[in-house]
Amino acid sequence: MTAPSFPSDRPKLRMRPKTDARRIRYGFPWVYGNETVLDRRTKALSPGTIAVLEDDGRAPLGLVAVNPLSKIVGRVLDRDPNAVVDQAWFEGRIARALALRETLFDAPYYRLIHAEADGLPGVIIDRFGDTAVVQPNAAWVDTRLDDLVAAIQSVTQIPNLIKNASGRTRALEGLDDQNAILAGQMPEGPIPVPMNGATYMADVAAGQKTGLFYDQRPNHAFAQSVSSDARVLDMFSHVGGFGLAALAGGAQSALCVDGSVPALALASDGAKAMGAADRFETRQGDAFDVLAALHDEGAQFDVVICDPPAFAPSKKALDAGLRAYERVARLAAPLVAEGGILGLCSCSHAADLTKFRAASARGIGRAGRSPALLHTGFAGPDHPQLPQLAESGYLKALFFRL
Repeated sequence: MTAPSFPSDRPKLRMRPKTDARRIRYGFPWVYGNETVLDRRTKALSPGTIAVLEDDGRAPLGLVAVNPLSKIVGRVLDRDPNAVVDQAWFEGRIARALALRETLFDAPYYRLIHAEADGLPGVIIDRFGDTAVVQPNAAWVDTRLDDLVAAIQSVTQIPNLIKNASGRTRALEGLDDQNAILAGQMPEGPIPVPMNGATYMADVAAGQKTGLFYDQRPNHAFAQSVSSDARVLDMFSHVGGFGLAALAGGAQSALCVDGSVPALALASDGAKAMGAADRFETRQGDAFDVLAALHDEGAQFDVVICDPPAFAPSKKALDAGLRAYERVARLAAPLVAEGGILGLCSCSHAADLTKFRAASARGIGRAGRSPALLHTGFAGPDHPQLPQLAESGYLKALFFRL
């Protein structure tokens, strides 16, 4: 167990004169390097050090985790500058998060911890029954994994905990990319996950991120509601997110397209597990190439869903990302039968809803189609948003009737 840091021996992180400390007082969870006094003493702090954040008048604002190597120098852990971050502190946060999930879901398959919005900055935990995948994406929690693991098991009794160290966030924090078994054992194979009446196969050992994307659950459900007896195309399908949900809703057929052979194999296994293999096909390849090829083949679908990776992961990439979203819409729209549904998704926090919607509409218009926006979707409630943090509202899903 990590030795607790008590108020009397904590270092201080002070905000610079003329910086607006009200943002922190009103709930913003991050302190950037250009807002703080980064003297030699502060720069010498080891990543993950817990400190008391002070305004420029030395009034305490709360407890922060410091990482001088990161653009986000301070992550607010607690409004109480006297709080002790130990196993009991973790247990309190996890118990509160678990209570919400048990209210929302009748089976233990969900995102258990969604970082700042659940009071654990930089921490992602996805639960797959008796296995959970932990992504410690900030230095402070990487140094306190023992307390976190003990707290998870104390509160949830989940026996198997896997550390997933993939993703760009850990690199930005100066952390390693080594996966590990934190407790229990690695599952022998992909884990069947029931969701919206479909069965998904989550590969927590070698799959993308934690093995499955729970955030699209309500958007899968909406697509399912308009897919009865439909021909469905699921682009950027990963392990069959929209396609398998559509089949569970009575779709006539589903074609899943992805660049990853292993992901498509898991999608096929999911279709078999739910008895829908005879209505399911996959096609491997670059999504833009496949969209163009399907158009050349004269293919038509009643429902087309495009759920690409983040084309605009930062403000610097925004313009190029919006052009890519417009291109997806332009290539996908001709494949939608008259009166059919086109679903377009973005997980880029830099592309806000207004910009993403405008890019999608431009692309549909350039394809010569007339859209009516039926539904706008976001991440599910196990991915709560922190209102003060725009980045937590990253997922958008637009469903158009063409």
